[in-house]
Amino acid sequence: MTLEPTIDRSAAALDAGMLRAVFDGARPRLVGLEEELMLLDPGTLDLAPCAQQVLATLAGDTRFKPELPAAQIENVTVPRRTIGRAAADLRAARGDLAAALEGQALVAAAGVHPFADALGELNNGARYTALGAQFASIARRQLVFGLHVHVSLRGADLAVTVHDALRSYLPELAALAANAPFYEGRDSGLASVRPRISAMLPRQGVPPALGDWDAFERALQWGASAGVLPDARRWWWELRLHPTFGTIEVRVADAQTTTGETAAVAAVVHALVTWLAQRAEAGEPLAVAPTWRIAENSFRAGRDGLNAEFADLQSGDREPVRERLERLLDELAPVAVGLGCAAELEHARALAAGPGGAVRQRAEAQRGDLDGLVAWLAERLLA
Repeated sequence: MTLEPTIDRSAAALDAGMLRAVFDGARPRLVGLEEELMLLDPGTLDLAPCAQQVLATLAGDTRFKPELPAAQIENVTVPRRTIGRAAADLRAARGDLAAALEGQALVAAAGVHPFADALGELNNGARYTALGAQFASIARRQLVFGLHVHVSLRGADLAVTVHDALRSYLPELAALAANAPFYEGRDSGLASVRPRISAMLPRQGVPPALGDWDAFERALQWGASAGVLPDARRWWWELRLHPTFGTIEVRVADAQTTTGETAAVAAVVHALVTWLAQRAEAGEPLAVAPTWRIAENSFRAGRDGLNAEFADLQSGDREPVRERLERLLDELAPVAVGLGCAAELEHARALAAGPGGAVRQRAEAQRGDLDGLVAWLAERLLA
């Protein structure tokens, strides 16, 4: 029998009612980064389920947090005005983490570990125990490592409008950031296997269009009554409105191997959210595409990465994703100048024209083996 975690339905409903005030009071255009890093055994280079020991070593450093897998640690920045500053925070934290763990564990970043067993250990704690009970072995399979980018917007209604339009660009972001070709010791044939693993859980992938703020609140209240949303933080899609921070949180990207690549992907997100918000504030209607059409492009992004062809969400005409990204980056370039992330956006342009993270991983594996690939990922942590 599956044990459901205890849910305070009144608290969940209150959460939904308070959300509007969180967004209406947000400081606009700030950006924050969260990356999920893998902890490695220094000898075997396999995942090391030692997050609790690592956090004890870090002695309360608030930049680092536990997550569901015991072999994962989350590196979190404070809100910043620019991507450059947030990326500098992330890079410093990576360095401090590696130094603190010297001899105890290695740290690396990619969407999944290339050869670890599919089932891993979960962290201790009431929240993780409840998730393990609710989702059984599916919870133990969530050995996935993502990059989450938060951008604050002032105004609940604006946040919904931008959210619904931003859904259409999730496949482009996924293709740019695809960085997980190997799984359980073999080539998956995909540019990123991470979305397929995540999809075992509910509320994954492309989110539904919200429509308006009242509809969002009704969705959360339904989830509370149905016993699936103890609070709004369980709204786990690749894109969501974050209930605590008053941000649009983009969760579609694989963890990036270097902080330069992280900053490039994050700059696209920061500029894209700002561009859509500026257009909405100017009174321009933003297109809202059907979820299933976006999901078709998302599948192609996960399979082929930067070599994918996407279908136009209106006509169905196909076009190489590199051309779509180039056109999008041209649109975003003036916005990036205003946000102070023009250099990072140009790095994203270089990434979009390059082979992509999955191809780079395959090339490194061909030079040796998967042990060598994991060692290379760890060596590039501070590159």
